[in-house]
Amino acid sequence: MGAPVARDSTPTVPAPAEIDAIVLSNEAVNAEYRRIVLSVPPEATGAVPGQFFHLLCPQKEGLQPFFRRPMSIYSMDAAAGRVAFLYKVTGTGTRAMAEMVPGERFNIFGPLGIGFSLPPDKAPIVVLARGVGLATMAPLVSHARERGHLVSAILSARTPELLMSVEEMRRDGAEVHTVTDLEGTSDVENVEDMLHMLFSRERLGGLYVCGSNRLMLAAQRVALRLDLFGEVALEQQMACGIGMCFCCVRPFREDDGIVHRRVCCEGPVFPLLEAIQW
Repeated sequence: MGAPVARDSTPTVPAPAEIDAIVLSNEAVNAEYRRIVLSVPPEATGAVPGQFFHLLCPQKEGLQPFFRRPMSIYSMDAAAGRVAFLYKVTGTGTRAMAEMVPGERFNIFGPLGIGFSLPPDKAPIVVLARGVGLATMAPLVSHARERGHLVSAILSARTPELLMSVEEMRRDGAEVHTVTDLEGTSDVENVEDMLHMLFSRERLGGLYVCGSNRLMLAAQRVALRLDLFGEVALEQQMACGIGMCFCCVRPFREDDGIVHRRVCCEGPVFPLLEAIQW
């Protein structure tokens, strides 16, 4: 079924733990998304890009979220003891989270799930992301560059103002390309052409995608056509985050059949060609 899924050695990651973090900042980055930065102990900064934490959003003035909220790691700074999350205010939990101020305590649990791996032989990689997928992909850039991989990024949004992580990815050494609906450059045909262009320039040996069903399908077509290693980070509602409740089960391709897997503990990162559109 296309490219083999041979991976580099899996990094050692800390066991998940309940952590009493401290809010350092909680600010808007554009009209839709906010970034919260937390002070955490060292074990929280050993996560692999693609893993997530389960956040216990506070109860504030009538906002009483019940379940934790799963959020991908946006950035980690082990030296400073900081971890950041990018989020969109969409419901009770994230509304309460948006009201948190520096100095407040924030209970988080993690790191959880299976993160990204890298293709063998330091092959160049491309990250393809849209919306909150831009947060999930951000730490992969520095992770791959530190291990000798060239990195290119294609970042998609409705308008240029909603693009995120552009300067951060460039700072971390990625060649960044942006596409938007407003400019008419984000259609899948154009994105596929861009991927073929990067392949012709020997900048595409592994393909990573998050944040859009249509971009995932485009990535799958290109991966099949070019016989590429690839991974996809999936977004899914979760209750427990550790595989006990089976709330996040989704179908996947395996050989000639369909299997069902828990996104929280058997993912959220999966081989690209095994994922099925939602």
